[in-house]
Amino acid sequence: MTMVCHRPEGLDQLEAQTNFSKRELQVLYRGFKNECPSGVVNEETFKQIYSQFFPHGGKDSCIEGFSSSSPADASTYAHFLFNAFDSAHTGSIKFEDFVTALSILLRGTVTEKLQWTFNLYDINRDGYINKEEMTDIVRAIYDMMGKYTYPVLKNDAPKQHVDAFFQKMDKNRDGVVTLDEFILSCQEDENIMRSLQLFENVI
Repeated sequence: MTMVCHRPEGLDQLEAQTNFSKRELQVLYRGFKNECPSGVVNEETFKQIYSQFFPHGGKDSCIEGFSSSSPADASTYAHFLFNAFDSAHTGSIKFEDFVTALSILLRGTVTEKLQWTFNLYDINRDGYINKEEMTDIVRAIYDMMGKYTYPVLKNDAPKQHVDAFFQKMDKNRDGVVTLDEFILSCQEDENIMRSLQLFENVI
């Protein structure tokens, strides 16, 4: 049985399209191939790799009187993240997809980072973020970080978080947030920028 391998575009082309040097791209590619010998990552593999960053599952904790034995679960957030990396909607991530997203997240402009984050939240890719989409993402982040990380927060914390976001972002009160509203709100509000940075850190 032969394995179909995907080879990335030339390094020169990727260097021109990203904020990485040729040397950095070579290092990233070696790491990518090490984890994914076929050159592509499907969602299941992506979830397995991503879950290694959040190994807290199953640990009991008791912080400030808050006891939790429920494991942290990164799989839902990893699903949303996978969809954002899979910009061509092919069901798999190639090295080009991976390195392009990484370039934006690590070295992109504020606007580029916010556009990428908007696309992450826009689950159905209709160009708008509604409350349901944002709640799904925020709940997935809370689940992934583990309830013990937020000992004082109740189960409705994701909803409260989203309500506060929407209050500030939905400028024309039409029930959805457009890309322009999202970028404008984030740039004019330091608290939102700090919150988004918290979410960026779980990438």
